Amino acid sequence: MSVRPAPAVLPEMTVTPGTGFGIYVHVPFCATRCGYCDFNTYTAGELGGANPDGWLTALRAELELAAAAVGPATVDTVFVGGGTPSLLGAARLAAVLDAVRGAFTISPGAEVTTEANPESTAPEFFDAIRAAGYTRVSLGMQSASPRVLAVLDRTHSPGRAVAAAREALAAGFAHVNLDLIYGTPGESDDDLLASLQAAVDAGVDHVSAYALVVEDGTALARRVRRGEIAAPDDDVLAHRYRMIDRTLTDAGLDWYEVSNWSRPGGECRHNEGYWAGGQWWGAGPGAHGFVGDVRWWNIKHPSAYAQILQGATLPVAGFELLGAADRHVEEVMLGIRLRRGLPTDVLTDTERQRAIQAIADGLLVEAGDRLVLTDRGRLLADAVVRDLLDG
Repeated sequence: MSVRPAPAVLPEMTVTPGTGFGIYVHVPFCATRCGYCDFNTYTAGELGGANPDGWLTALRAELELAAAAVGPATVDTVFVGGGTPSLLGAARLAAVLDAVRGAFTISPGAEVTTEANPESTAPEFFDAIRAAGYTRVSLGMQSASPRVLAVLDRTHSPGRAVAAAREALAAGFAHVNLDLIYGTPGESDDDLLASLQAAVDAGVDHVSAYALVVEDGTALARRVRRGEIAAPDDDVLAHRYRMIDRTLTDAGLDWYEVSNWSRPGGECRHNEGYWAGGQWWGAGPGAHGFVGDVRWWNIKHPSAYAQILQGATLPVAGFELLGAADRHVEEVMLGIRLRRGLPTDVLTDTERQRAIQAIADGLLVEAGDRLVLTDRGRLLADAVVRDLLDG
């Protein structure tokens, strides 16, 4: 793998046929910074003059340059993430989708998702983005417990996420996701069960659940370092994961990726593209993209991002060229996380021998010509990958 630092000019690339192609749009704006978050987001005081309208102008410019860079490509999925996309409001979110349509052909039946903070949504918001062409909404719920939300520095009230999910469903969205975080210091089993039951009762067809990770440089990490709160405990996280899986499975939502459960047909197609080796253009400050054998990442700060685009230059901070060995590592690392499993024929002879040991250890099972994580294996997915891969 060769890595090129900024400033970087991307090599020629074309979308590999048959792999799927998505557009990811990064919205860098947040009203406040959550204590656990290390994403590329900015509050009003950190923007240095950048604003949503200037960002939207720069985004249009990037998407036009992107279309010229990859040539004719049909978009199968669009995902607007952040940050807090719903802070843009419905009209600007419609303009984001228009910008994608203006640069690329969007396939009939494409999945078009936006993330949203429950506090910056309303029934009128969902009606408007549904009319604009969005087909899926992902809401940051995190927890139904006031004390857990307080530790996470989340600003929405405990019941607002469920209310927002119901508003999205009433607006005609067939696919609505609620995001949960588990393992927050002070969270009890009852807190988590109440959150899960609230998500199920909301009637959504998809739930994502992620173990809390204490990222360096965050407010949460500083609190842990000072001893104000305890770091998440691995045994507690494993116990909570089993609770999540059992509760959601009993409610008719089955796991299809280690951290994601859905009803039939509710899977997030955009994220499935990431896990299955698909390709995507990442647009916006700090966004990552992957086309052909090239992975790149954009300049992070919105002001610098927009300034580069004023010169009709892609805002690429750096890129890397992935060789066959790199692609193999990623195929194993991501494919093993899926319920459909990893085809055994992608493994080397040595890796197949290691897989036999993982089966004996109760971490994998054979399902036809694929290897699938067991319930215990899902708890140790990263270790399974490390043990499988050649040196």
